[in-house]
Amino acid sequence: MCLAVPGRVIDIGEKDGTRMATVDFGGVVKEVCLEYLPDLEVGEYAIVHVGFALQRLDEESALKTLELFAELGMLQEEFGDPWEQAEQFGGAPGPEAPGHGDVPREAAQQ
Repeated sequence: MCLAVPGRVIDIGEKDGTRMATVDFGGVVKEVCLEYLPDLEVGEYAIVHVGFALQRLDEESALKTLELFAELGMLQEEFGDPWEQAEQFGGAPGPEAPGHGDVPREAAQQ
């Protein structure tokens, strides 16, 4: 699932001619494109989807949403390590498994 997640802008700069921000999503920090919200400033909140800030959001709504997402485990689902998640839910084996890339999954489970 891919969520639109509220985040707080902690830094703004330019990368290859594109206005970018460092955004904090309740402890997870990512780079985000600000081209759709060119007047967004440090300290403000925005809803971010697939790396683009799409809409400004007030702090109270942003914090409530982040808290709810955290309670539901949705932040971990959205921002967590996909390899750890796969291991946790019985997906691909971790790198410590010998020959983990050589054996079809069905054969490895027998």
